[in-house]
Amino acid sequence: MKSIASRTYFSLVLACILLFGVLTFAIRYFLYADRWVSFTGSPHVYTNGRLDTGEIVDRSGEVLYSSHSKQLYADSAKTRKATLHLMGDRAGNIPPRILRAYASKLFGYDKLNGTAAMELSGGELRLTVSAQVQAIAQQAMKGRKGAVGVYNYRTGEILCALSSPTFDPLDPPDLEKDNADGRYDGVYIYRFFHAAYTPGSIFKLTTLAAALDVDPGLADETFTCTGERIINGERITCPKAHGEESLQDALANSCNCAFSEIALRAGKEALSAQAEAIRIGDNLKFDGITTVRGNFDLSDAEDNDVAWAGIGQYTDLINPCQYMIYMGAIANGGRAAEPFLVAMTECGGRQTYAAEMAETPKMISAQAAKLLRGLMRQNVRKMYGAVEIPGVEVCAKSGTAQVGADANTATFAGFLDSADYPLAFIVVVEEGGAGSATCAPIARAVLEGCINVLDGER
Repeated sequence: MKSIASRTYFSLVLACILLFGVLTFAIRYFLYADRWVSFTGSPHVYTNGRLDTGEIVDRSGEVLYSSHSKQLYADSAKTRKATLHLMGDRAGNIPPRILRAYASKLFGYDKLNGTAAMELSGGELRLTVSAQVQAIAQQAMKGRKGAVGVYNYRTGEILCALSSPTFDPLDPPDLEKDNADGRYDGVYIYRFFHAAYTPGSIFKLTTLAAALDVDPGLADETFTCTGERIINGERITCPKAHGEESLQDALANSCNCAFSEIALRAGKEALSAQAEAIRIGDNLKFDGITTVRGNFDLSDAEDNDVAWAGIGQYTDLINPCQYMIYMGAIANGGRAAEPFLVAMTECGGRQTYAAEMAETPKMISAQAAKLLRGLMRQNVRKMYGAVEIPGVEVCAKSGTAQVGADANTATFAGFLDSADYPLAFIVVVEEGGAGSATCAPIARAVLEGCINVLDGER
């Protein structure tokens, strides 16, 4: 009898384990089955790593990728080049991250009928970007290495997310033969999301925000620039002696002497707190994209290092997408919309996903944001005429970051202070020389393209 009882208990334990396993599988199936089927190795929905159903369109409906086309990509070579890093290439050197993230929304799989429902023609994924604006940005970059980004700081829609250089995915270069002059160096990197740059003087906006939190009266002070300052035995120089200048003049002149003083008055703690508030060291994640981290570390910094960090040098690094959001926060009074690329998906006549707006944490105080908006607007009026757009108030700051003995990274960032066109932007050109001279014309061309697109949608 003891033997029978033992076997009974053992059988009950096995039955419980089996039941637990079945229940666990059933729960996981209903939670994750669509992900399992949409895995890129799944033969049910992929052929050679490419989705067999559905298409991707831009905000106007222009087809950027279609599984129904033998060539997969857009009909226009200009569009294909401008959206390469969004769509990926045939060889998989540039992965189609967005497509992979939303694959399960584009085919007719359901938990009862499985892949039998895939006889549907396939779904549509609509992006927020404009192929027209992407093409304008790509042409304006003229093959130079860098990134261009524009987004709506009130809704979060990214209208432009360009990485340069690029190529036609239907006519890829042979890098061993075609890259003797370095024109394709880093071409597989999505620079807008996955590169970090020394910011140069655009970082002075961050330094000033930190200093204003420490000393709000700074806005009314004047500074004296003799052309250089000596801090801990190290020379910090300006291109010329600016003399006595207001805070407005110091920012417009991009005066290193004044901002080295401002950085030291802010101090390590306030500067680090402001860098943390704007998420310089964070990975931002959305729509299958994970941005690269920037850097701001003053843990071992001496006073001269703190001064250089406040100027946007030292070990400072920013990701273009991340800093573009900060521009939106200045424009929007301290917070901005979180960015997104995918507006919606649909399949079989029903919507399977719709983007929802989210807001960033507080990045800058409302008072500091208001002051910076005014200062940046005056920058454009006094210094950056090349970016002026009739009827729209453009606010901006340029930067020229020294990254080598003979190499400068040109940067330009800002926003439109406009209810009709609430757009924040950033332009980065590697080895681009002076920030405003190189980047302002690019910014204007792209912003005018965005305005035309938004006007056409009204």
